[in-house]
Amino acid sequence: MTLTTSPPEATPRARGPEPARAQAAAPQRRATPFTQLLRRPRVRGIALFAGVAVVLALAANAAFGSGGWPHALTVDLAAPLTRVNDWIVDNRDSHWLFLYFFGHISNAVIAAVRAVYTVLLALGWAGVTAGAALLAWRVAGVRAAVTALVSFAVCGLLGMWVPTMRTLALMVVAVTASVAVGALLGLAAGLSERTHRALRPVLDTMQAMPAFAYLLPVVLVFGIGVAPAVLATVIYAAPPMARLTALGLRSTDKGVLEAVESLGATGRQRLLSARLPMARRELLLGVNQTIMMALSMAVIASVIGADGLGDRVYQALSTVDVGSALAAGIPIVLLAVVLDRTTAAAGERSGAGGGASRGRAWAAWGLVAAATAAAAVVARLAGALNWPDGWTVSIAGPVNDAKDWIVDRLSTGLPGIGGTADWAAHYTGWVLDPLRSGLQALPWWGAVLLVAALARAIGNWRTAATAALALAAIGVTGRWDTSMDTLSQVLAAVAVTLVLGFALAVPVARSARVERLLRPVLDVFQTLPQFVYLIPVVALFGIGRAPAAAAAVVYALPAVVRIASEGLRQVNPGAMESARSLGATGGQQLRQVQFPLARPQLLLAVNQAVVLVLSVVIIGGLVGGGALGYEVVYGLAQGDLAAGLLAGTAIVCMGLVLDRVTQPVKKGEGRA
Repeated sequence: MTLTTSPPEATPRARGPEPARAQAAAPQRRATPFTQLLRRPRVRGIALFAGVAVVLALAANAAFGSGGWPHALTVDLAAPLTRVNDWIVDNRDSHWLFLYFFGHISNAVIAAVRAVYTVLLALGWAGVTAGAALLAWRVAGVRAAVTALVSFAVCGLLGMWVPTMRTLALMVVAVTASVAVGALLGLAAGLSERTHRALRPVLDTMQAMPAFAYLLPVVLVFGIGVAPAVLATVIYAAPPMARLTALGLRSTDKGVLEAVESLGATGRQRLLSARLPMARRELLLGVNQTIMMALSMAVIASVIGADGLGDRVYQALSTVDVGSALAAGIPIVLLAVVLDRTTAAAGERSGAGGGASRGRAWAAWGLVAAATAAAAVVARLAGALNWPDGWTVSIAGPVNDAKDWIVDRLSTGLPGIGGTADWAAHYTGWVLDPLRSGLQALPWWGAVLLVAALARAIGNWRTAATAALALAAIGVTGRWDTSMDTLSQVLAAVAVTLVLGFALAVPVARSARVERLLRPVLDVFQTLPQFVYLIPVVALFGIGRAPAAAAAVVYALPAVVRIASEGLRQVNPGAMESARSLGATGGQQLRQVQFPLARPQLLLAVNQAVVLVLSVVIIGGLVGGGALGYEVVYGLAQGDLAAGLLAGTAIVCMGLVLDRVTQPVKKGEGRA
């Protein structure tokens, strides 16, 4: 008898596990695409958010309706703020807090500005010009020295020497204080993670707050004059120094720190011998950014009594005197260019490790001091401390004539396209009015949920909560409708800015020649004060919301072009080469490779466009922009803390909302 055996796979023992595996695999085979989609954590989070949003929307609609912000959810802050305003006004000249604290701060600021101004006057035009050129030469090289020499000479030729010295004195004190305050805050944030987390929202708020919003509280406490102007500038210009100082300290090479610690160095020795020297580039960049932001406040500070070039520009704005405004605006630009080029070059040379000995360095600085003193003595002996009157050139008349000629021919009547006045009317009627009506008609709970969704899509849950709460705070203050008006102006101007900015960024990124041609234009546009833009656009477009939007576009455009072009230029060359090897056209490379890979930089450009446009739209309240800008201007002019501060609070909240919905997630932060 022959025994036949089954092969191993046919035995019951071998077949036993198969039904179990089949049963385990069965649910996966029966899973629908929708079920598989829901298994993704991100999709589940979005579904949860959508479900909660629907429930909250239905509850809010049933309780408060679906129109604008409900009156039941507003809080009357005007009465307590009015009482605070009255108390400050009544006690500003008698209470100890003002006499022995704020009073001493104000006196110290005034004394410092006066001392610097006295030194500048004692040096005379020759000493200041020679000193600036020699200082630039010592710090940044021959090219920076020539730039400084020509720039100060142009300030004198334009007849703006004395206002330039007044502005320079104010800026020296303001920048010194801003750098000191920012460095101390950055030092604390760089050495302590807890302090860094605590300071970050404060710095975010200060950065998102337009400069105009700082003025009213400072004026109420310190009055009108130089002191509040310097203090407002410090508040505005200190955050960049704090951020970059903290960044430099926190990014120090861990290996170097471990090596220094292994040698027995104390915490103070590690800071002074390793962390600060290695963060020198970030510190100098912080000084550079502080200087630029302080100069941008030069004109705005003139609204509260700061003398100098800013006051000349502000006075020209009231009479739409383009020529006088340009004559005062050019020295501000030149000061910005000199200081920017000098500090930037110093930052680039900081890591070069110069081989000059300490004795040679002191000898060079002694030569600078001796040459400056010699030039000042020669000017004093010649009796020409101030710039000679016979060496000035007036450009106000020719510029105003050119402006009148341009306005007469461009404001209206251009065949087929109308003119600037017609464009302003169409822009207001076809874009701004429908957008404002749509935003004001949007259900308040829908607006809050939409902002939260946008912030969550680009950030994390904390970002979404911050944006939603900031928008809700606008409604709580009772500034919902005026905020929607301001938001419509910002969104429309940002859209135009991004279209023009990205269109210019592409050729700038692809052609070095185009980049060289546009760089001086972008430098000038980026350093001109915000007020200077309002004067020509008012002449071309008239009074209203359109000139504020036009000025905002011109002001924000350079930053968008620079950031976007840099992002496109830094795309991985290997990815570009792969696209070309596959036969992709230039347009396909741009759309399918460069734009996707440069997404973080493009989002940063959008973020900067929003912040810069908002700052100019608020100032547009001076030229008929209305909305929150007008309320801030009205509160500042009338000394009404309630009106101005509530509008300023709404501006801050809107700045936070716009910043959160356009700020890309930084590397390493992850999404919640």
